[in-house]
Amino acid sequence: MDKIGIAADMILASKRLVVFTGAGISTESGLHDFRSPGGIWSKFDPEELSYQRFISSEISRQKYWEFARSLWPQLAEAKPNRGHYAIAELHKMGKLDCVITQNIDGLHQKSGVPEERVIELHGTTKWVICLECGRRYKREEIWRRLEAGEKVPRCDGCGGITKPAVISFGQPMPEKETAEAARRSADCDLFLVAGSSLVIYPAAQMPLIAKDSGAKLVIVNLEPTPHDGYADVAINEKTGKALPQIVERVKAGLKG
Repeated sequence: MDKIGIAADMILASKRLVVFTGAGISTESGLHDFRSPGGIWSKFDPEELSYQRFISSEISRQKYWEFARSLWPQLAEAKPNRGHYAIAELHKMGKLDCVITQNIDGLHQKSGVPEERVIELHGTTKWVICLECGRRYKREEIWRRLEAGEKVPRCDGCGGITKPAVISFGQPMPEKETAEAARRSADCDLFLVAGSSLVIYPAAQMPLIAKDSGAKLVIVNLEPTPHDGYADVAINEKTGKALPQIVERVKAGLKG
């Protein structure tokens, strides 16, 4: 049997499927991987945007907000692609426990996966948070303030530093989401990686946690990953091509 068919059979047999996604699933929606040629890091120095610089320097905060402003329109306009919709189909079929994602674009929710089934390890651009009092602002509200000429938005309530609710270089990972992702990974019986190079830790630890706990591992990524040797099936293909093919086989299996 071909790899697509094997992956589909694993999903059919699965009782608790976790899907783990990275930048590769969103490139087909026009969002560049930050590290790729033409990506954000070719225009901005990631060191300049580190968490330590952000909290210690007003100039760095201003640069960070310029970076955020350049990113937001593209994210707001981005639409889910066939890979996202294939995962949403798995949810509709009752086959999906959750999505763990490294992405900050919210495209899984846009495709139809409920908010409560998406664990965003690296945060989200949907919110801006005050680092002092924890108050949350909708991105659109802060965008209007930036458009009106504000350079470094402060919290209306306490005057504290605000920051998009995404994880920057050097910023601690969100404890709740990281713990929940590790728990779901340990509890699943099938872990499907879609569009991640599996080089950023601790996120890349999740498939290994699943494998160590007895789960099957399927990896769908255009390029080989360091974890391919642990995979039961590794498919080197675009997620927008492979995932819909897998899901069609799952649908056929459910009908048959």
